[in-house]
Amino acid sequence: MEAGVRQLLLVLGLVLLLRVPFLNQAVQGDDDTYISEAEHALIDPLNPTHTTYVFQGVDVDLRGHPHPPLNAWVLAALLAIFGDVKEIPFHAAYIVFSLIAAWAMWSLAQRFSPRPLWALLLFLAVPAFVINGNSLESDLPFLAFWMAAIALYCAGRPWLSAAAMALAAMAAYQAVFLIPILAVYTWLYDRRNPRRWAVLLTPLAVFGAWQLFERLSTGALPAAVLTGYFASYNLQTLAIKLRNAAALGIHFCWIVFPLLLFASLWLAWRKRREPATRFFLAWIAIFLAGAVAVFFAGSARYLLPIAAPVALLASRLPLKWLAAGFAVQMTLSLGLAIVNYQHWDANRRFAAQLAGPSAGHRVWVDGELGLRFYLEADHALPLRKTQQLRPGDIVVTSELTRSVAPTAPFSTIARMDIHPAIPLRLIGLESRSGYSDVSRGLWPFGISAGTIDRLRADLVLERHPTREFLSMSAPEAPEQIVSGIYQLEAGAYRWMAARAIIILKAPEKPLPLAVTFTIPSTAPARRVAVLVDGHPVAEQVYPQPGTYTLQTKPLQLAAASVNVEIQVDRTFSAPPDARQLGIVLSAVGFVR
Repeated sequence: MEAGVRQLLLVLGLVLLLRVPFLNQAVQGDDDTYISEAEHALIDPLNPTHTTYVFQGVDVDLRGHPHPPLNAWVLAALLAIFGDVKEIPFHAAYIVFSLIAAWAMWSLAQRFSPRPLWALLLFLAVPAFVINGNSLESDLPFLAFWMAAIALYCAGRPWLSAAAMALAAMAAYQAVFLIPILAVYTWLYDRRNPRRWAVLLTPLAVFGAWQLFERLSTGALPAAVLTGYFASYNLQTLAIKLRNAAALGIHFCWIVFPLLLFASLWLAWRKRREPATRFFLAWIAIFLAGAVAVFFAGSARYLLPIAAPVALLASRLPLKWLAAGFAVQMTLSLGLAIVNYQHWDANRRFAAQLAGPSAGHRVWVDGELGLRFYLEADHALPLRKTQQLRPGDIVVTSELTRSVAPTAPFSTIARMDIHPAIPLRLIGLESRSGYSDVSRGLWPFGISAGTIDRLRADLVLERHPTREFLSMSAPEAPEQIVSGIYQLEAGAYRWMAARAIIILKAPEKPLPLAVTFTIPSTAPARRVAVLVDGHPVAEQVYPQPGTYTLQTKPLQLAAASVNVEIQVDRTFSAPPDARQLGIVLSAVGFVR
């Protein structure tokens, strides 16, 4: 057997060693979103994203998901085969994508590196490859076909490359960056070959065909829906883009061990006139510029498509440097992957502990990611911001990802704090790591033994209102606010959504009900209505912003308590705050 083949088999074996210990990795990150698409694909195979998903307490259209449906189809096929989400066989199937990426890297390394084996080893040690390769997200499927497209193109097989480009395009929008990157390669190596130039149009053709099909079959362009969410969540503001750029710059420094990176860039500058070096530098620069322009979260996994050229440049360094850099980087990556495993396994175990106590109860999840998946797999539902809770309901909360924060009298029935012993963090309540999301910090990873998350299950108790008149700052307010009203601000007022419900103690004799509120200049709401136990009691249109009191006639009430519902005709949001805002409430209650 030739030495090159033996080395390739050795590295493919290393890929298996990286993946097999994590086969039982719990559902994590955005896995749940892709699984939801896959479940819909079993109903509507051609339109996996033509469904809705509750995100941060609000229903969103998955046609606006930032990835085309290839990964959903892969998961749908696995669901059809195994009948349900089963971690071990699902992750075993996803090893194929890691093997494709490794094979493609080996092909490029043999062509461009003086040390192919070390180039490949550096590629496999990239933190995002080790960590995110254990998820069911689209990162590894996209990386596999991205790498295959480039490797086949450089090997002189443009038509096979076109097939890989098409698959990459159906896995992620950023496949469009293949066009300028491979255009540079074509210009440097084979600029007179018209077939190569024609093949470069593949990602655009695939994107166009898919967008057109979705428009004709579902009535909307996925790109238009996605752009709408970018605007509504204010994800493309200058401040967010600058943080995204800063985070990507920091993560770039950890694709390989930083000392290797800086040394390899210095060496690349010395050899900048060589075609291969120019190609690698162009590959890195084009994708980095595109990532800064397109992305917003600054996640380390966004840079997986440039791990190959960075590793190829670094492989030119002295062997001792490569061995030391690989050892340190792989140790770090495995440590982070173990912490990641323990984090999501704790979510899985907490959900399993609740299976018995939650039987016979309505269960709501105020959280995202893996915890939500495992609870929904039993009988829970995601908690919407408009949901009215009833006594006997159970609300399960992840402090790390909660978005609704309901107000109700609770009794805690279960609790778990997650803090793995290894002092490394990808994310956490007590970490400033921006590995996954720049909003939590700019560190590429955290060095801490602090708590990652606090999980809690609370039983909703009967409400016993004690106040006939409730100011928003009253200590009793959280217990008497049922839904649709946000947290206290400035110690005096609370914003409400389109519909708010408060429970009040009924007075002993007929009294008027008054609602004191402010319509800020930024609020479009003009019509305010009040209902008591579902019956309209007052309504008024206000022509301009200001502070008002809407008061009813004296109300004759038979029950000991009443539900007061306040409705407004229009709401707005003030990004990056995603809440739907109506008017500002100061007080609600019966007045004498």
